[in-house]
Amino acid sequence: MTPLLERNDQFARTYTPAPLGEPTAQVVVLTCLDHRVDPASVLGLRLGEAPVIRNAGGRVTEAVIADIAFLSFLAEQLFGGDGAADTLFEVAVVHHTQCGTGLLADPGFRGQAARATGLAEAALQASAVADPYTTVRADVERLLASPSLSPKVSVSGHVYDIATGRVTTTLDARFPSPAGRVSATRA
Repeated sequence: MTPLLERNDQFARTYTPAPLGEPTAQVVVLTCLDHRVDPASVLGLRLGEAPVIRNAGGRVTEAVIADIAFLSFLAEQLFGGDGAADTLFEVAVVHHTQCGTGLLADPGFRGQAARATGLAEAALQASAVADPYTTVRADVERLLASPSLSPKVSVSGHVYDIATGRVTTTLDARFPSPAGRVSATRA
């Protein structure tokens, strides 16, 4: 930690605190905790632009759904007064190539991981990202289908290619529909 704390000291010397306010990018990024997938670097995010949620594989879990529900509630309460826009923010689900969770698709590895971590094999299998193009689509659909998702929150899907550094949009932003179906982004 010593080198990191030295970097923090340099950061703190020129830091100017900002009051609580809307994130300027109006996006919440959900991505993997892999050290090669730093959204600040990959997406050029700066401090104050976007909340970032990171977990193994960048998967939509019940905890992620709860976090997004809370963020939408908070945004509505703090920034969504009279005359507020129909949109609170977009959730960008970003999976990536070469994800280590892809190893969980192998039953032997998954069994070892379950024994080592105490997590259920089914939960580990559900978190595997062997094909990020498939899993990001499934996670966008899962989030859009959640009754906890505000109708003012859109969801998009993206894949970050570790080999090239490029992020590709695989699903444009969509809003949940009242009947549980999804609709295109409102203008």
